[in-house]
Formats: sequence, structure tokens, C-alpha cells
Amino acid sequence: QVQLVESGGGLVQPGGSLRLSCAASGLIFSLYPMGWYRQAPGKQRELVATITSDGITTYADSVKGRFTISRDNANNTVYLQMNSLKPEDTAVYYCNAVGAFKFASWGQGTQVTVSS
Repeated sequence: QVQLVESGGGLVQPGGSLRLSCAASGLIFSLYPMGWYRQAPGKQRELVATITSDGITTYADSVKGRFTISRDNANNTVYLQMNSLKPEDTAVYYCNAVGAFKFASWGQGTQVTVSS
């Protein structure tokens, strides 16, 4: 059974930084393209960053140049470094595989709040 456990969220001022982590278990992690998603109150969940099994990354326009996704296949972990945070980045952040590989079950997510 696949488990995804996100951590690292918190309250940060605009312009600040956070690093999110997602620990995965129950899968051969290195084979999966992974992504970070977020869901703001009253909005649909959106995909903000992806990374393939061999490290190719993509980003939503809204976070390009500010967020960096990375992965550690040896430790079954995917990261999201978030810099220059804006109030509109406030959301619950989740990780999951992407596209056809996406798992039906999601983790609990980690809350990111950007506010002064």
C-alpha cells in the first residue's frame, strides 16, 4: 500500500522560504514521476511542479523561478524548495505521482500560509 507523508509547511512572511518534504513508501519510488500539488481554500487542486524519474522538471507558470522540485531516490523522498513566497501561495500542499501514475490515495498534506 502506497503511503505519502508530507511535511515542512508552516507560517511564513511574504518573501520568505520553506522546504517541503514528501516521504513515500510502498512503491519502487525511483520508477515514478512525482509532483507537488496544492489546494487553496475554495479552489481546485492544481499541479505546481513535476520531476521525472531521471530528474527532468516542469513548473506551473505561477511558481516558475521561485520553486524548485528535487528528489532523493535512495531515501524515497521528493522535495519542494519554495522561495520568494507570496500570499497567493497559501494552500495545502500534497505530493503524488503524476499523470497515469497518480495514486488514488493522497497524504494528509502540509499547510503553507504566507502572511504578514
